[in-house]
Amino acid sequence: MAVNVYFTSSTSDNLSRHNMLAWVNDSLQLNYTKIEQLCSGVAYCQFMDMLFPGSIILKKVKFLARLEHEYIQNFKLLQAAFKKMEVDKIIAVDKLMKGKFQDNFEFLQWFRRFFDANYDGKPYDALAARQGQEAGPAPTAHNPLFNKPKKTLSTLSAATGQCSASTTALDKKALRSSSSGTYLLRSKAAPKGGGAAAAPGPAQKSATERSSMSGNGDMHVAELAEQVKSLKADLVELEKERDFYFGKLRNIEVICQENQREDSVLIQQVEKVLYSIDDGFIPQEAVNEQPEEREEY
Repeated sequence: MAVNVYFTSSTSDNLSRHNMLAWVNDSLQLNYTKIEQLCSGVAYCQFMDMLFPGSIILKKVKFLARLEHEYIQNFKLLQAAFKKMEVDKIIAVDKLMKGKFQDNFEFLQWFRRFFDANYDGKPYDALAARQGQEAGPAPTAHNPLFNKPKKTLSTLSAATGQCSASTTALDKKALRSSSSGTYLLRSKAAPKGGGAAAAPGPAQKSATERSSMSGNGDMHVAELAEQVKSLKADLVELEKERDFYFGKLRNIEVICQENQREDSVLIQQVEKVLYSIDDGFIPQEAVNEQPEEREEY
């Protein structure tokens, strides 16, 4: 079983963030650059495998986690390992997965003390343990790749409208030039004997531009289709998470109802938490029951 440690500000060794990151990277052969990137839970899962072989199944760890439901999956594995090794520490998953520095740094400080109290000094090949899988750092709030605004249908339609307007303007300009006699020279015979071909006129240019714009539009549609596919997959995962936690809460509610007694303070406290509502939250049933306002004429 694990040796439990209890961390407070007075028991901290005051290690800097750079020292802590260097320890994580050197121990697990990672390349983290920020404390916030530990929010995926990957490092902690592999540390548990390092400290207590067999306490966690590394094949189930999502080493390239990028989304919150993947973080939750990793922290579930970590919680299961803690329970198996009888670790008393409570993991604040909802805080850690948000990727804020203070929450992740405090948990990392505690984990370093936990590691020092339980590590037996045996060599550990982290890369071989995860079967050569890359464990890229999780995106932080400052990562431009994940802050890049996604193209929506409204932006696509606006871009298409601008392209159509510019194409129409080019066509009109070409027609005006033709009617004023600009293209009279085109009626002359083309030079024979391998002479240079006449330069394409504005009408031909506009046709080429239209075909190019059409190709760009197809690319945008393909990107949107890929985004929709990804969002649907995320929605399925979120619905699984919702059903999982709802089932847990429902089981707790049934237990409370079966053991309900007037003098049971604990049961009353649990029910109070179960049925509490956050400020500003309105249940869907209450919304549906609200009478519709009559329109005044």
